[in-house]
Amino acid sequence: MKKVGFIGWRGMVGSVLMERMREENDFAHMESYFFSTSQAGGDAPKVANSYEKVLSATDPKELLKMDILVSCQGGEYTTEIFPKLRADGWKGHWIDAASTLRMKDDAMIILDPVNRDLIQKNIDKGGKNFIGGNCTVSLLLIALHGLFKENLVEWVSSMTYQAASGAGAKNMIELLDQMKTVGTSFAANPSMGALELEKQMNVTMDSPSFPKQNFGHPLALNVLPWIDSELPSGQSKEEWKAQVEANKILQTTKNIPIDGTCVRVGALRCHSQGLTIKLTKSASLSTVEELISNANKWVDLVPNNKADSLKRLTPAAVTGKMHVPIGRVRPMTLGDTYFNAFTCGDQLLWGAAEPLRCVLRMVL
Repeated sequence: MKKVGFIGWRGMVGSVLMERMREENDFAHMESYFFSTSQAGGDAPKVANSYEKVLSATDPKELLKMDILVSCQGGEYTTEIFPKLRADGWKGHWIDAASTLRMKDDAMIILDPVNRDLIQKNIDKGGKNFIGGNCTVSLLLIALHGLFKENLVEWVSSMTYQAASGAGAKNMIELLDQMKTVGTSFAANPSMGALELEKQMNVTMDSPSFPKQNFGHPLALNVLPWIDSELPSGQSKEEWKAQVEANKILQTTKNIPIDGTCVRVGALRCHSQGLTIKLTKSASLSTVEELISNANKWVDLVPNNKADSLKRLTPAAVTGKMHVPIGRVRPMTLGDTYFNAFTCGDQLLWGAAEPLRCVLRMVL
């Protein structure tokens, strides 16, 4: 059996990956070695065929012994370690959740439901670097896979509503701390009228003691219309990723424009997206729905009515679920080639961990 090393398995994405691999009995198909930047020497997780102790994630001698390395450690680790391994002659498969290598010519962005055939061709040709895509991009492509397959998409405007977990575990906890703080402020003044309470909440959130070390701003009772760094185009880097990554995943011959505004909202987990889709030609609603619903086994078409939308198309409904629902699908008044849609998916599953798991099994 091949030797597979796991780095960053204790973090959010790594923990979800471990959970999924246990559910699917993946560890039975490999020898597993667990690496850590801070916990070397400790007991490794109890899984089939695993080495009993945690190894150092900065020890090249041990890393070089692996046939496959799976990293959920983050971009700084990839930037430091990956070039050294290749320079030392390591020819194994590198499977990574970080964005560092996504746009490199010798790296493939992996999204099993959408580009599995292309992944297999890359493996067969000797490809070695397989990188998970941006979470919102991956969820968008799974939801609209049927339209892209039929070359029906001229462009997409995606307005995202991204959960706190997309920024990391510390940010999730900070959002809860913010909610606790405003809740405590409310509990101290429950008899106030609505407008008086609103003023009190603003005073609370403007206080220097309000917990905002990670976000830098209040997210509770608020939205943050900027994610990631600024680019000269006026886009945030998160917005820039949509077009460049989607077209690389699809390996389009003609670039499909995808752009919009990425917003952080007060959900704990699962990213949502409001979509304006410009088709290359007019199509009936029934045709669009059929193409969407039959594209892959993970997409879940939700009927465009109030009850189903509120029950099935929210972060609360989707958390921990493998399916990617898409609803609110309807023609728009903008013209006969414009469609509206809304989609929501668990960004820690198909947006992060699951593509790594799938390509690992393919490589094995």
